Amino acid sequence: MTTEDAASNISNKRGSSALQMGPRKKASTSDPLVSHGRHFGRTVFALCNYPSLLTNGILRLEQMEDTPLEHFSSEERREHRVFEQLLDSYPGLLERLKNGSEENILHIGELIGKGASGARGDDTKTLKSAVLDWISPKGEAIQPPLHRNSKIDRGFNHELTGSLLCPAGLDWNDSQTKENLRSGELSVCGDQWPIFVYAHQTYDPDDPWCGLLRSRLLVSAYKHVFTSPSSVEKEPKATRSGNARLHGMNSATIASLAYIATQVRFALSSSSVFSRTDTATDSETFYHSLLDLLEDPDESREVDELLMWWNRQVFPTSAAAKRPITANSALSKIRQKRLALKQISNPNVVSS
Repeated sequence: MTTEDAASNISNKRGSSALQMGPRKKASTSDPLVSHGRHFGRTVFALCNYPSLLTNGILRLEQMEDTPLEHFSSEERREHRVFEQLLDSYPGLLERLKNGSEENILHIGELIGKGASGARGDDTKTLKSAVLDWISPKGEAIQPPLHRNSKIDRGFNHELTGSLLCPAGLDWNDSQTKENLRSGELSVCGDQWPIFVYAHQTYDPDDPWCGLLRSRLLVSAYKHVFTSPSSVEKEPKATRSGNARLHGMNSATIASLAYIATQVRFALSSSSVFSRTDTATDSETFYHSLLDLLEDPDESREVDELLMWWNRQVFPTSAAAKRPITANSALSKIRQKRLALKQISNPNVVSS
C-alpha cells in the first residue's frame, strides 16, 4: 500500500491535534512498540494521542507532495516533527504504516500509546512518595506530616508544597497571596511556572533564564526515572542500569526535562489523578509551555547550555566530551596549530 492509499483510507478520520492526550484505551497485545512507547513518551513527547498522530502523519505525507511543510500551521508542523521523530526512532515503522490497513495503523498507535501512558502512570505513582523524601528539611520531618499515599493535604494546602508550587514572581510569604492561592481566588494557569523549577527556588525577573530548570529537586526526579531510584543519592555511573541505559539514552532531551518538571509539579499538587481535563493542575498547558520555550530557535544558546548542564548532572561520561578544552593544555595547542595550518591554506576557515 502506498502513502496515498494509506492516506485515502484515513482522510475522513482526521480529527483534532494529536499532541493532546486522547481517550484511555487498552491495547490487548504485547509488542516491542509498547516498550518503545514508554521511552518515546518520556523523552520526545508525553501527552499525545498516538493513533491520531499516525493517521494525521500519513495523511500529511501525501499532502506534502504538493504543499511544503512550512505552509502548515505551527501546531501541524510541531505534530509532524513528532511524527518524524517517531518514524526515525523505530526502524521499519513507516513501511508498516504504509502497508497497513486503517485498523492496523490505529492498533500500532494504541500500542505506542499504551507504553507511553503506562510509563507516565508508573512514574506518577513512584514520584508521589519519593518526592516527599527530596523536599523534607535535612534531618527533620515534614511538619505537619504529609501522607505518602494521599495527596489531599498537598498543593497550596501545605506550607512546604505550597512554597514550592507558588508561581515565580509571587511571594509565598505574603499572607494575602498565600490565602488567595489557597482559596482559589488567585488561579494559577499552566504557563505560570512554579518556583521549584528554579535553582535554589530563586527567580530573577530581570534574568528569567537564570537557574531555570536547574533545581536539585528536578535532578533527583530525573535520576529517579531515568537512571534508577538508587542513583538519586549517589554519583551517576555509566554502568548503572535504568530506563536510560535500557534504551541507549546517554544525554538529556528537551522533552525529558519538560516531562520531569510536569511529573514533579503534579506530585506536589493535591490532585489525585493525572488527567487532561484537570483544570486545577493544567498539566498539558504547563508541559506545552515549557516545550514552546525550549524549542524556540531564538533560545537555542540558552537551551544548549541547559542541556550541557543536565548531561553533566546525569550523564557525566557523555558530557565530558562536550566540556570546553582546557586552555594551554596539549590538546588545545594541537587544535590551535591545526587551525592555523587550515587558515594558511584556506583563509575562509574561522575559529569555532
